Amino acid sequence: MRQIDVHPVIDNARFSRFHWMVMALCALLLIFDGYDLFIFGVVLPSIMQQWNLTPIEAGALGSYALFGMMFGALAFGTLADRIGRKKGIAICFVLFSTATILNGFASSPTEFGIFRFIAGLGCGGLMPNAVALMNEYAPKRLRSTLVAVMFSGYSLGGMLAAGVGIYMLPRFGWESMFFAAAVPLLLLPLILWKLPESVGFLVRQGRHEQARAVLAKVEPGLRLEASDQLQMSDGKGQGVGVFELFREGRALRTLCLWLAFFCCLLMVYALSSWLPKLMANAGYSLGSSLSFLLALNFGGMAGAILGGWLGDRFNLGKVMVAFFVAAAVSISLLGFKSPTPVLYLLIFVAGATTIGTQILLYAGAAQFYGLSIRSTGLGWASGIGRNGAIVGPLLGGALMAINLPLQLNFIAFAIPGAIAALAMALFTLSGQRRQAANAALTAAKA
Repeated sequence: MRQIDVHPVIDNARFSRFHWMVMALCALLLIFDGYDLFIFGVVLPSIMQQWNLTPIEAGALGSYALFGMMFGALAFGTLADRIGRKKGIAICFVLFSTATILNGFASSPTEFGIFRFIAGLGCGGLMPNAVALMNEYAPKRLRSTLVAVMFSGYSLGGMLAAGVGIYMLPRFGWESMFFAAAVPLLLLPLILWKLPESVGFLVRQGRHEQARAVLAKVEPGLRLEASDQLQMSDGKGQGVGVFELFREGRALRTLCLWLAFFCCLLMVYALSSWLPKLMANAGYSLGSSLSFLLALNFGGMAGAILGGWLGDRFNLGKVMVAFFVAAAVSISLLGFKSPTPVLYLLIFVAGATTIGTQILLYAGAAQFYGLSIRSTGLGWASGIGRNGAIVGPLLGGALMAINLPLQLNFIAFAIPGAIAALAMALFTLSGQRRQAANAALTAAKA
């Protein structure tokens, strides 16, 4: 009987068709997730006009889905460690798709807000679980890149929302944007059939036959016998309590991650909710304003892929510090009069370093936390970060209500980028010091 540790098998596996499948399915899920999230910024000018909403009321309405995302990330991140990531992902997918369809039938801001909250529960739960699943199966040398490429589906979803809005809003009204969410539900059988369960979950549940079958797909060259016993080097227990995130020297870095998530998501949702409206107020047409949202998400996709590639070759924490500094600078410059090509470039960079860095934060958190607490760690980081996402639309509404100059609106959106850069610098330094201390301890024992 052989004892086989799952981690080295996955870490050293060759990139195969199985990895392509996991990445493609998770990216597909995040395309739908991103569409459902960015749809609010697309329809905001229309619903403000139809329901005569003030900027503060509109900002509050935009925050309902984000309140849902906060609770969804906390609840489904922890739940998936108990019931399995595949079940958790499927539940979240059905929840947010159904609630988004119902949003198209809303006849008042109250109904609209309730359905957005329910949709947010599913969106918030799906993200950390999809990242955790991709991170678990990705070979170590490609981990940041594959998670970033997968998560670029989120930006594609935002681009899809803007593109569909440019075509459908003038022709069919804002309700049609939500009815389009019925299409993804047709793919649910494919997702249930092809998406693999977490191998760590299978091993912890004692389902070794299923775990061996999955591991054989991860590394086809591995010859497993029925008598082989699989084990996880950090799978000692369920480890789903939030206090686990603060043990074994993780407290400072956990807090730094939470602060960075908060600031990053504040910038992402402030921009995605209010960029079209701010640009419309600055004199651009609705179509042009939505094209700015398209550029923002295109930048997010490019930034995630570039950041993941850089993170696999250099220190991922240092890459995120640089991205946050670039976010603060580019967003600050958006409020100043610029030629149209320069304006699009600034929006592209802002998307790359906010939406893109959000994706890198998920990759960094997934690498920081061990397998047994990974979904919990990602869920709590995402859930705490959702407070920033809630503040973002509210901040935009408050700034719009007091009629500040355009430059000051964007400078206010940029300040969290500087704070996040400091948080990730501290996270990186703390990690380096801990590595040095562990190396010294190992040398002393030797």
